[in-house]
Amino acid sequence: MAKVEIVRALFQEIQDKFKGDSHKIIDLLETLEKNPHKGRLLGNVGGIVIKELKYEGFRFYFITDGFKLKVMNELVLTDLLIKFVRMSNKKTQQKTIEEIKDILRKFGEAGFNN
Repeated sequence: MAKVEIVRALFQEIQDKFKGDSHKIIDLLETLEKNPHKGRLLGNVGGIVIKELKYEGFRFYFITDGFKLKVMNELVLTDLLIKFVRMSNKKTQQKTIEEIKDILRKFGEAGFNN
């Protein structure tokens, strides 16, 4: 199983935006522990893959090690970290994706530390 991590700022944003339904979204994000290949591929920066999961009109963006995700099967994915970093609606989707890529180029994955 992979490990899913949600950065603190995103977790707070989910709770503020979705109130009582926030547990449904957290559960959706945590489904990647059992199925880490889920989600739509958006890009790759230095071996770090950017993917998205959709929930109604919102998109939740996560990053992970592209090499481990591509090469290993589910039985070996015990050390794969999937980190959810941002969310957006359809209107701000491209701006958010470009922001994630920019942070990865400048700071790497450490740019999203809690």
